[in-house]
Amino acid sequence: MDAITIAVAQPMVTCEPAANGSITRVLMREAHERGARLLHFPEGALTGYAGQAKGHFAGWAIDWTPVRAQLDEIAELAGELNLWVVLGGNHRLTGSHRPHNSLYVISNRGEIVDRYDKRYLSHAEVTDFYSPGFEPVVIDVPGFRFGLALCIEINFAEVFLDYLHRDVDCVLLSSFSQDPVFGVIAQGYAAGNCQWISVSVPAQCSLAMPSGVVGPDGTWLGRCASDGRSGLVCVDLDRHAPELNVALKAARPWRATARAGVIYEQRRVQDPRSSDRTAS
Repeated sequence: MDAITIAVAQPMVTCEPAANGSITRVLMREAHERGARLLHFPEGALTGYAGQAKGHFAGWAIDWTPVRAQLDEIAELAGELNLWVVLGGNHRLTGSHRPHNSLYVISNRGEIVDRYDKRYLSHAEVTDFYSPGFEPVVIDVPGFRFGLALCIEINFAEVFLDYLHRDVDCVLLSSFSQDPVFGVIAQGYAAGNCQWISVSVPAQCSLAMPSGVVGPDGTWLGRCASDGRSGLVCVDLDRHAPELNVALKAARPWRATARAGVIYEQRRVQDPRSSDRTAS
């Protein structure tokens, strides 16, 4: 398949799993009605996020029962709607181990098939709130490959280059940030790597940077409203879109060839005026 419709969510996120689960299911139904095959949610969409409410999560003395119940309901609905869902949330570990800051991957069969655990935690996160993850996650939805990233990982180019080397078509970046520069960086990575990048943030962060999808040419293909309200945007990822011909059919394969370096090694010259870098 050479085209897929994805939806990017911008829900209001609280620290109450029941409220978060309710808006999640509303947006899932809307995405399904609009023909999306995958729906991408922001960081902490299910549980809330420690950076949002440090006092609430300090010591993690919270009731995890509603988190599990809401996750089960969301997974069941994903199966009913035949919809892939990538959903942010805190993932409980055992004993005194602090949770992961994660993205749950729920398949269109209603099953949790993978989980991405944030690797590059902020100073506050790794010191007081979360256990780091260590593995990239790539998911295959027939015809397209998606890589997962969380919030400040936008500042680590190696995350996005690694997904490029894994032949990822679109990176799903979930965030709880009000830094508009994140959107600028996403545009740069999308244009440089010739990939789609989906950016999902909560509604309360949208005044600075609304959710949306950047195309492989570095332009925004669609964005939610920047008005602080919940919503979603649907975007077609189309390999044959005429405006993406240069990015996908010329630039991306050429840059892969250039990175391999063979074309340059074949044309290496042995010349003293080349090796002497002080020559005038």
